[in-house]
Amino acid sequence: MNETILLNGREITYDLVRKSVKNINLRIRADCTVAVSANDTVSSSIIEEFMQKKATYILTAIDTYRERVKYALAEHNFVAGESFKYLGKELRLKLLQGKNDVTVDGVYLYLTVPDIQNADSKAKQIARWYDQQCRTLFPEIIENLYPVFRKYGISVPALTLRDMSSRWGSCQPKRGLITLNKKLIETPRNCIEYVVMHEYIHFLHPNHTKKFYDLLSSLMPDWRDRKNALENDNQSNR
Repeated sequence: MNETILLNGREITYDLVRKSVKNINLRIRADCTVAVSANDTVSSSIIEEFMQKKATYILTAIDTYRERVKYALAEHNFVAGESFKYLGKELRLKLLQGKNDVTVDGVYLYLTVPDIQNADSKAKQIARWYDQQCRTLFPEIIENLYPVFRKYGISVPALTLRDMSSRWGSCQPKRGLITLNKKLIETPRNCIEYVVMHEYIHFLHPNHTKKFYDLLSSLMPDWRDRKNALENDNQSNR
């Protein structure tokens, strides 16, 4: 469950999981989220005291990861001819001067900005365009795959988007929530479908058990090919 705490004047939300562990465990993920696990016998006040003692470490780690995300977004120089990935294709950047706009034709990514010399403006415009593609395509895929799971009593999940460096997706079945990595928009559509299917099945089987993989193989027989394509595509981005 999500909890909120004030650390050195900054409001931090963290995911608290109760499980059979000896100590309070703290993890700062690369996507800047905070996870804490503790035994059921540990009171909320003790957990908060623990968090306060770790405040400097927590805030420093979050800020460090945020800087890494900014750096990753700044890897492009946003010059004409530069390559951008979208749904598994390499698009070449063409710069145009005018009112802010981004369009693609399968070969080129056309970026229109008032000042083609302003790198920050170009970066923000493309980032907004990628985010919009995620907000359009990902819910569509979630809706398209949903009918298979209706018979299990699962409601259509809500979607959140994040910049994640260590995984493609995650889910919170109790909250009816699927989280997807924004970088998926760079991969082929069938790879995105695989990740969504993977998270859907976690609503029924939380762990990677034989039942999990049996159902995955039944619903998506070529999931291994899609997974390999996703991993190979990710390697090519490094």
